[in-house]
Amino acid sequence: MALRPATNEDIPALLAFWNPLIRETTITFSSEEKTPGGLARMISGRRAAGREFLVADEGGEVLGLATYDQFRGGNGYAHCMEHSIILAPAARGRGLARALMTAVEDHARNGGAHSMIAAVSGENEVGLGFHRAIGYRQVGVLPQVGRKFGRWLDLVLLQKIL
Repeated sequence: MALRPATNEDIPALLAFWNPLIRETTITFSSEEKTPGGLARMISGRRAAGREFLVADEGGEVLGLATYDQFRGGNGYAHCMEHSIILAPAARGRGLARALMTAVEDHARNGGAHSMIAAVSGENEVGLGFHRAIGYRQVGVLPQVGRKFGRWLDLVLLQKIL
């Protein structure tokens, strides 16, 4: 398994495992599926800002992604980042998420970041457990801030000092 920067050639594979999570789960609160153009702009925009968008690749098959950007706008938050990590179903439980997170945290730290935020759906027990296992500490819960599938959803904020 190799970790490498995402390219536009990876976009179809990324959409193939990201969009079903958007359509079918509350892992993300958004119901708007990613598009090839939108994802290409996200990748290039992150890089232009000095951030990264990494993929886990095994024999040419893209199995996961990790990316990050500034937590909130404004120069007062310039050292606080928020990440996203998503795995294809076949990649779960194989250590790829840990490897991706280590690489993203290292990149952020080397770029001057001090803190990384995880914003996780309160219904995503696997995601919450994963973040706790890699050193994130719960710092807050925002009750009923998301809405999907006709339900109000809580957002759990976790933080790791890099």
